Amino acid sequence: MSIGLSVTVGDVAAANALIARFAELDEAALLETIGTIGESQTRRRIEEEKTSPDGVAWPPNQEGGSILLRTGEHLRDSIAFEVGTGEVHWGSSWEYAHVHQDGAVISAKSAPALSFLIRGRRRMAKRVTIPKREFVGLSAENGAEIEQVTIEWLSGLAR
Repeated sequence: MSIGLSVTVGDVAAANALIARFAELDEAALLETIGTIGESQTRRRIEEEKTSPDGVAWPPNQEGGSILLRTGEHLRDSIAFEVGTGEVHWGSSWEYAHVHQDGAVISAKSAPALSFLIRGRRRMAKRVTIPKREFVGLSAENGAEIEQVTIEWLSGLAR
């Protein structure tokens, strides 16, 4: 998401003072806030919303349980953000997060079949398709929330 700023100058002295305040801007504080919001939005999507950023409901899982939140110890708890120079990123550091974000086909490699439990019963399959369940990204509502926080933060500088 890119954020722009437009200033109409009527009073040159006031404009120069405002520009000076923006020049001394500590963007890290804003980026930290945006990262916190993005992390929270992503966790909420996993815990409650269970939809992709574009609002599409995730396909159900075979167990009939909570999709992407079996124990919460992996995916949800790996969501974090990192602030860099002029940018913030958030997502998951869990090694299998990409399987859920992008979907995957898992095939047996060193055995004739995969073996797993579904609802307490042993199942065997040569391969399993895990559907795409996007959890990282911005919905229109998520973007609007971040935009509003940014506008409020910038408005505080203009006072």
